[in-house]
Amino acid sequence: MTKVSLVRRRPLSLNSRVMLFVAMAIGFSLLMIGYLVLNEVERHFAEQDADELVVITRAVEDALQSAKDQDSAPEGALARAVSGHHGVYFQVWDDAGRLVYGPEEGGPLPQANAYSPVSRIQVDKIYTWQTDGKTYRGTITHTRIAGQDYRIVAAIDMDFHIHFLENFRRSLWLIMVAAGAITLLAAWYGVHQGHAPIRALSESMGDVQVDRLHVRLDPNTVPAELKTLVDSFNHMIGRLEDSFVRLSHFSADIAHELRTPLTNLITQTQVGLGKSRSLEEYRELLYSNLEEQERLTKMVNDMLWLAQSEHGLLKPVWEPLDLAREVRELFDFFEALAEEKHIELVLEGKALIILGDRGMLRRALSNLLSNALRHAPAGASVLIRLDSSGEGGALLNVQNPGPEIPAEHLPRIFDRFYRIDPSRQRQSEGAGLGLAIVKSIVEAHEGNIKVISERDVTRFTISLPSMADAEVSATGERDESTDRR
Repeated sequence: MTKVSLVRRRPLSLNSRVMLFVAMAIGFSLLMIGYLVLNEVERHFAEQDADELVVITRAVEDALQSAKDQDSAPEGALARAVSGHHGVYFQVWDDAGRLVYGPEEGGPLPQANAYSPVSRIQVDKIYTWQTDGKTYRGTITHTRIAGQDYRIVAAIDMDFHIHFLENFRRSLWLIMVAAGAITLLAAWYGVHQGHAPIRALSESMGDVQVDRLHVRLDPNTVPAELKTLVDSFNHMIGRLEDSFVRLSHFSADIAHELRTPLTNLITQTQVGLGKSRSLEEYRELLYSNLEEQERLTKMVNDMLWLAQSEHGLLKPVWEPLDLAREVRELFDFFEALAEEKHIELVLEGKALIILGDRGMLRRALSNLLSNALRHAPAGASVLIRLDSSGEGGALLNVQNPGPEIPAEHLPRIFDRFYRIDPSRQRQSEGAGLGLAIVKSIVEAHEGNIKVISERDVTRFTISLPSMADAEVSATGERDESTDRR
């Protein structure tokens, strides 16, 4: 079986595109100029010939009139009529068709009846013919002298004009070709120089390496046409720098998070193997190792869940949910922990029905409640308030008293492994992925979450879309899933 490889043609370079367009424009312009110049020169000669023929015809008419006035034979007067004119021929015929004066038929002049007479000699009424390899231009007119009708045939030898036009045409096209070549060369140089800022910009972009992501290009040093490109590049580098910093912090955090339980496992195992111990001591050692392993498993599962969520692999299972009912069931689950810390769980607001994934939303609310219970002082109350937003959606607030979160930490509080106080015991606080999971779940429901911490109160606010908007989102996801299948 023969494999066919479809190779996309490489697009033309910018220089080639511009030069191709310039070459076409210059070529077309020069052709038009050459055509118009040649036409004007030919018309100029034709007008000169027409004026010459008018002079000849009038001279012949004057000679005939002079012969009639003097009652003499016209031959003598006609012989002197065009003296001083070179390459000029004429015939005079009477109304009986007899040749009065001029060369016999078969010479440079056509037969008198070969062309139709004209009433007025004009450029567009001049005839052109060839005889014995020569080209002539002439005309035939009627005149009446003393009651006698005459036909005058006048012609001019065009060889000089034709020779001049051939030389002029050759010189003109040589000049046009030279002018076109010089213009194209100048255009190429102009285009090449015009692209110099692009080449310089490309070199500057190439200098941005992993260790120089802080570098930004100055949009004020490039032409106006490239300013948008520089701004977009700086914006992209800013996003890359932020992602790279986050990735670096994430790598360091995950290494630190994994190191603690692994160190505990190794240390406890080494201690247990250091000497013989009782069965109960070995049991306690295994329980301690199990706790560390469960913590590792939870951390890995949370990280896997976040990775799948960020890549769109986890889709909500949409169903109508009563938020008040879901909150009450979570209160039942956390009731024992709240009583142990002497904290009251309070629900306020009206019941709201939304579309969402029950398991995902319970996990998000559970993480927020767990976080609130951890930081609320004994004897305080953790409040969940339900309300509707202005767009018909749902608002869910989780509020607890306690130490304020410094303002500089709020923008990063939803980052993975981020802690306000890194020195605090991680064992009691978890792995630092809870709020990151909450944000991922809320965004999967086309909502958003924000946090406010002031006056010793911290409040997380979740905004979820209305049922109509959620139905549109759910329909779109089902259609996308169907298309993938």
